[in-house]
Amino acid sequence: MKVAVLGIGLMGFPMARRLCEAGHTVHAWNRSPEKAQRLAVFGAQVHHQLAQAVASAEVVVSLLEHGDAVADVLFEQGAAAAMRPGALMIDMASIRPEQARDHAARLARFGVAHLDAPVSGGTIGADQGTLAIMAGGQAADFERAQPVFAALGRATLVGGHGAGQLAKLANQMIVGVTIGAVAEALLLCEKSGVDPAKVMQALAGGAADSRILRMHGQRMIDRDFEARARMTVQLKDLRNALASARDAGMAAPIAGLLEQLFSEGVANGLAGHDHSAVFLTLEQRKPVA
Repeated sequence: MKVAVLGIGLMGFPMARRLCEAGHTVHAWNRSPEKAQRLAVFGAQVHHQLAQAVASAEVVVSLLEHGDAVADVLFEQGAAAAMRPGALMIDMASIRPEQARDHAARLARFGVAHLDAPVSGGTIGADQGTLAIMAGGQAADFERAQPVFAALGRATLVGGHGAGQLAKLANQMIVGVTIGAVAEALLLCEKSGVDPAKVMQALAGGAADSRILRMHGQRMIDRDFEARARMTVQLKDLRNALASARDAGMAAPIAGLLEQLFSEGVANGLAGHDHSAVFLTLEQRKPVA
């Protein structure tokens, strides 16, 4: 398929590379052209002009940072108007559900179909093609997207427009809260003179074991906070989740506590760190009297 990829960042680069390797004709665009240029060696056609990148694409994949950036690229910078009628827009950014529904309605006026399909699995999943893809939209469009999804991971159609984004917010609530719990537990062990690595070994296979304990816990032990998923992205997703909770008329106190922790970490200079760096936020806090 002819696939345009918009946004060649931490996730966009490995995902676009996998689409090239799967045999798709990939047209790449990024606001900073040098990031997209890295894909040329894999056979991608790199465009400096947004309209040129999307003009012939059957499928346009967005991997932009947030909903406002998606709306700007689509409707202010002219991507929607430049897409050919009948094209399919797959927004794989993590944005608010109501934004996804709005984008779908506005794209329909251009004759362009829409799926919201955010992902989970981080840069490792993007690199290995093992992402969990949560899709919202029409079943027929979901089927059209299968050749793209097959190169990236496992896709599930959750419901109509916006449902994929709600699933991603649920994912991020669980991820954020669990990373916080792992950080607090391992810090307790460290401060009490018990080796956190041995504790992780002891917990393996038990009720507290999880991918987050193994992956992010190891990063905390190694003090390896190089960004795979940034603190700012986790914070943005938690805030979107809290907004959706308010819209649904429910309280989300646990997610609210973690939003405060991630916000504190970002304010204290950890914005560019991996979200496991919430460990550092807890480490820097003074004990409760």
